[in-house]
Amino acid sequence: QVQLVESGGGLVQAGGSLRLSCAASGRTFSSYNMGWFRQAPGKEREFVAAISWSGGRTTYADSVKGRFTISRDNAKNTVYLQINSLTPEDTAVYYCAASHTYRSDYRYDYWGQGTQVTVSS
Repeated sequence: QVQLVESGGGLVQAGGSLRLSCAASGRTFSSYNMGWFRQAPGKEREFVAAISWSGGRTTYADSVKGRFTISRDNAKNTVYLQINSLTPEDTAVYYCAASHTYRSDYRYDYWGQGTQVTVSS
């Protein structure tokens, strides 16, 4: 089992950047594939990015390609999401998740509580 805690969210102006972090507990973090999702007000949770357990494979939603970068540091039990060129449409609660299987759908095994990102125009 793994517990996930996101951080790094906040209020930022359009065009700005943020780096979200997700710290995982447990000694088996490096065996999990990790993902980031987001949920905007009144909308369903959507996939943003995924990274394999080794970091060698990544997948992005079309809407964030070129602006978002997912990475991980297994020595620190942490996965990151670098977000650049933020727009108000990126306003959402961002969640990290862990899965035994590499996937880009919502069927992850463990979820964090989320961190709020608000982008002002």
